[in-house]
Order: sequence, then C-alpha cells, then structure tokens
Amino acid sequence: MRFRHPDGSTVHLSYCTNVHPAETLDGVLAQLRDHSEPVRKRLGRDRLGIGLWLARDAAHALINDPAALRGLRCELDRRGLEVVTLNGFPYEGFGADEVKYRVYKPDWADPERLSHTTDLARLLAALLPDDVTEGTVSTLPLAWRTAFDERSARTARTALTTLAERLDALEELTGRSIRIALEPEPGCTVETTADAIGPLTDIGAGHRIGICVDTCHLATSFEEPETALAALAAAGITIPKAQLSAALHAEHPHLPDVRDALAAFAEPRFLHQTRTRTAAGLRGTDDLAEAVAGDALPDGAPWRAHFHVPLHAPPAPPLTSTLPVLQDTLTRLVGGPAPRTRHLEVETYTWQALPPELRPRNRTQLADGIAAELTLARDLLTDLGLKELP
Repeated sequence: MRFRHPDGSTVHLSYCTNVHPAETLDGVLAQLRDHSEPVRKRLGRDRLGIGLWLARDAAHALINDPAALRGLRCELDRRGLEVVTLNGFPYEGFGADEVKYRVYKPDWADPERLSHTTDLARLLAALLPDDVTEGTVSTLPLAWRTAFDERSARTARTALTTLAERLDALEELTGRSIRIALEPEPGCTVETTADAIGPLTDIGAGHRIGICVDTCHLATSFEEPETALAALAAAGITIPKAQLSAALHAEHPHLPDVRDALAAFAEPRFLHQTRTRTAAGLRGTDDLAEAVAGDALPDGAPWRAHFHVPLHAPPAPPLTSTLPVLQDTLTRLVGGPAPRTRHLEVETYTWQALPPELRPRNRTQLADGIAAELTLARDLLTDLGLKELP
C-alpha cells in the first residue's frame, strides 16, 4: 500500500511474510498464492506491499538462478504484490517448532551473515517495482548479548563496513539504493535505540546503515518514543525502516489473575523477553515463562513482554497491548513536515503462537486478521494527513 505524504514523498506500508514462513522458493511462491494475494483481495486493493522473508535456501535458489528470480518478479506482478523491503533477521528455521535463541544465528561476527545479507540486497534490487529506486533490508542487531566479546564486535563492524561498500557498488551497477536497518531487540547486543548509536557511529556508513524501529521492541524496553527518536536524530542515525507491532502489557503483574493471563502467552516456539522498570533501571528475563514462574522479576511495576500481539485485537483484560506506543512512534516518524522513514511494515509473526482460543483456525481467518491489521495501520496514516494512493 502506498501513501502520499504532505511533503509529496511516497510512504510504503507492507506486512511481513514471516507470519507464514517458507524455507524454499516453492514455498515462497505458494505463500504468495495462499496468503498474500487473498489479503490484498480482502483489502480491495489492486496492489499490496509485502515485506518478504527469504530464508537461506530460498535466497540461494534465487541468487543462483536468474530465471527463477525473473519468475518470482513475474509472480509478484501477476498477484498484485510489490516488494520494497525484506526482513533479513531470521536466517532459516523460523517455522520450526522451537525457534527461541536460534533466530540470532548466524550473527554479524559470522561471515555467513554478511554473505546472506549481500544476497538479499542483490535480490531486492532486482525485485523493486520499476518506479521505486530505494529498498531496505532489516537485520539482526549484531548478535545475542552472550558470547559476543570485543573481538566479535570488531569483526561485526568490519562486516558492516564491507556491506556498505558492496551496497555502494550495487547502486552504481543497478541504479537501485539498498539500505540496511539494524533492528534493536531486547536481550541483544543492541537492545535499545540508544545502544545502536555507538556501533553505528563507529561504522560511519549512515547513508547505508541505520535503524529499524520496531515498536514492539521499543515498548518492551520501556523506551519513550520522543526521547529515543530525538537521540537518533541528534546522533545523525537514520531510520530506513520501521516495523509496526505491539507488545504484551501487564499493568499489575503481582496479581494472581494477571500472572495466569500472562502464562497463557508463554509458549515453546519463540522467545518472549520480559521487562520491567525499577528505580535501579530496566530488569528483565529472557523469556516470559521464566518471569511468570516465580520471583525472577520485581512485580511492583508493569511488565511488558516481547510478544507481537495483533494490532487490532489487544488481549482481554487484565492484559492489554502497547498500541499507544506504536501510535506515538508513528506520529513522530511520519506525522511531521517530512517522513523520517518511508518504509513501514506490519510484523505480527506470532498469530499461531497465540493462546489456542485466539489463534486463526484456517487461512481465511489468518487473512482476515492480517487485513484488519493493515486497515488499522492505514487509518492511522490517513489520520496523520497521508493520502492513500491507488
């Protein structure tokens, strides 16, 4: 979906296809047919943006077969879909029964992360619509925090510097500018937007590498949008992309019924980092199950969990979502005289990880839910003065 900002620029809204992951090219093609095109039709749109997730095997198949890449581009066109952004965070296995810590591998100290991201950039340059010259790829915020020492940090900085040079060469060759966005996430080396400023300043490739602001991650870490975005601006850190998502919020985690409600969201597939604010600073656990099981976290102040809940359907009381943080952030990103980012992506990948009674039971219900999320996002954008384009 495209929107005209009052300054005349185009802002793109998409949804991320990691919600129905596919590891192979055939799986990606089926995904477009079975999920993305039905969402487009529900919205009554001739064209729908998707934030494509290409796992390692699918990316390899495309990068090694120009005919297959042309075929994917044709399939996107045929189904009324367009791609201006890729989600390059998960590498493989995002549809596994247990993902948890695996999603952080390979990290930016591993040469394979550089190789994979380079491939994604090349693929995106070929998939961009004819009238679009800029694409974005969101990626891992360096690494999970453990076993990432100064030597690893130096290796990661070198890899990102090399990537920026490759992207410069890619633009010279294709005329397409691909930008990379590190996505701060709780528990990672770069957990918050503030954590990103130092490493990105050291890299010194701001024209190519910036931040992906994920509003679920921002809220989980109790970052205030005004403060976070102002600090990025002051440091000269760009925001190539933002992910529109909402975290799980518990106002009174000391109450038994609140603990019970939270426990229903503790599931075995994804990691749901949980945080609370204390006088001494932010405290947290790596997973929600650890938080609700005992006294690992102080419970005198609200908790937030990294669980991407549907934007249009917050959980029932006594829980809620951090949708207000999303709204505040979006206002500051695109509600001003010029947009600070032009790529927005709804990323609720946890539909099938919801408590059983809240999960979609079939493809139809999933498509209905994704369409409802995009409708909410569209309404937020038009309320800010952006005009939806055909």
